[in-house]
Amino acid sequence: LRQLRLRVDVLSLSATPIPRTLQMSLAGLRDISVIETPPEGRRPVKTYVGEYDEELVKQAIERERARGGQAFFLHNRVDTIDETAERVRAMCPGARVGVAHGQMDEKRLEAVMLDFLRGGADVLVCTTIVEAGLDVPSANTLIVERSDALGLAQLYQIRGRVGRARERAYAYLFYPSAAALTEEAAARLSTLSDYTELGSGFKIAMRDLEIRGAGNLLGDEQSGHVAAVGFELYVAMLDEAVAALSGTAADEAPEPVRLDIPVEAYVPADYVPYEAAKIEVHRRISGAREVADLILLREELEDRFGPVPAPLENLIRLQDARIKFGRAGARAVSFSGGRLAVSPIELDSRGAKALRARIPEAVYESGRSTVAVRVPEDPAARFPAVVAAAEAILELATDPANPAGELAEI
Repeated sequence: LRQLRLRVDVLSLSATPIPRTLQMSLAGLRDISVIETPPEGRRPVKTYVGEYDEELVKQAIERERARGGQAFFLHNRVDTIDETAERVRAMCPGARVGVAHGQMDEKRLEAVMLDFLRGGADVLVCTTIVEAGLDVPSANTLIVERSDALGLAQLYQIRGRVGRARERAYAYLFYPSAAALTEEAAARLSTLSDYTELGSGFKIAMRDLEIRGAGNLLGDEQSGHVAAVGFELYVAMLDEAVAALSGTAADEAPEPVRLDIPVEAYVPADYVPYEAAKIEVHRRISGAREVADLILLREELEDRFGPVPAPLENLIRLQDARIKFGRAGARAVSFSGGRLAVSPIELDSRGAKALRARIPEAVYESGRSTVAVRVPEDPAARFPAVVAAAEAILELATDPANPAGELAEI
């Protein structure tokens, strides 16, 4: 269509919006509308998130069989899927168990899927090959053995394999143990647990964008073009492309700072309930190039919605830190093992000494042009320490005639 004519209106429908769809809206390429009315008779999928419990798995399968239904058991490792199928057979001796994965012969896979569709199997032990394109109205129980290893949009798609009729559907999202969960995996599973109502795909997509760190150069955990250049830079490139096509001049943006600091930073739905307003808040925060813009935005938010909640405050302060680190010349800021690393930062011996006087835990590695600062592991105490480091580094790395004191307002 684009090759035939550049300016053509396109209506795209998506049951599962992905972060890339949202960033196209943030960049001004697409308008988004949300259809919130579900098909008549559909009911939300009851979602359980917790540590793997074999007894609960057995009960879930037997309960589904008792009402004449079928179940998906998702085990996403081909090398051990047959062992898992045997384990399911041992748990539920009377159950007919099928196995499906992408490395099977095409005809054999087709036979297994058709057999399950026709009711020839009670349980289908499968990989994520069932993620899309399946409509089995009689399958209304989903068991995911390692939900912590799957992405948020992927889990949402997989959960959509059940609950496709009038029967109440159940989804069990298991993980090995609480100790094995990463902070990001816990956030993903919490989102699936929180958003179970029909038509929640847009909210989940927004949360997915927030969990991945809106505004960061994110690397491998993203997909498509975003994997190569990162979210913020990709949006900037789209801005330039839109400006070129529309004949307007794009603002010259500074080189983005890669900021990799795990912190709860998002726009809560109970604070800004309107999707369009949430997108606008995200756009203004990620596009702010002056601390004064962030101060003004916070004042507007307080005036319109009330006191700013902690997650949104963190999102604003992340951008504040990004601006300050950028002005100091840094291009990469990362946190790992209680250590904040900022590079490249150029300090002479006097500057390095002043840095240690300002932040005793700081170390300047001149060979790598890196400032390393010990900051608390506790997320609540970590963030103020990051902001303090940003202010100190900016003050020491910039010309004394242009002090950073005015930036401390935020």
